[in-house]
Amino acid sequence: MKHLLSIYDLSRAEIEAILSRATYLKQVHKKGKSYQPLRGKTLGLIFDKSSTRTRISFEVGIYQLGGLALFLSSKDTQLGRGETIADTARVMSRYLDGVVIRTFKQETVEEFARYATIPVINGLTDLLHPCQILSDIFTITEKKGCFEGITVAYIGDGNNVANSWVNAAVKLPIFLHLACPEGYEPDGEILRRGLSEAGDRIKLYHDPIIAVREADIIYTDVWTSMGKEEEYERR
Repeated sequence: MKHLLSIYDLSRAEIEAILSRATYLKQVHKKGKSYQPLRGKTLGLIFDKSSTRTRISFEVGIYQLGGLALFLSSKDTQLGRGETIADTARVMSRYLDGVVIRTFKQETVEEFARYATIPVINGLTDLLHPCQILSDIFTITEKKGCFEGITVAYIGDGNNVANSWVNAAVKLPIFLHLACPEGYEPDGEILRRGLSEAGDRIKLYHDPIIAVREADIIYTDVWTSMGKEEEYERR
């Protein structure tokens, strides 16, 4: 059983297998063919945070593959009433075939996965957003033909998206130029690990003009992420 909690947990071969599988599934769908490997399977979507694209993409994707998506907000489960994550993970494992979790703390997803006996997918935490970056790398591969050797310039807040880009640059042969305002850099531990393992393929700037030079892809995200609305004016 394999969880998807962070891109850092994946090997290059596993990432390439995911991209290859996505290409195949897209081709099958475009041809109007029925392919339902999830027939008879039920996947839970536990969302503590509101969502438009993440929820729709998971629900539609599960449906297209023949599965049933069961949406649960925090107020729909005993988690909102004090039940432990461990107990919830054990109980849900008896009924479901997989779980997608969109929540605040990365530790919540990791603890759930530790006690679950079914695959757990990180649909977003304050620290990481692995599915978003895998989707973006898939799009880049479609548009550019491959990802090897490309330079991605990320401009903006060093948030969960930026953190996941750092992890991707560690695992894949891409160059990542980050341009973040002072005080809004990516997570310190993730950035230090990335700079150590990817070397000069990851660079951090405070000037976006420098970061976008020779970039193949220019990428940004919201300036005020969910849960940080009180910082809106300052940001």
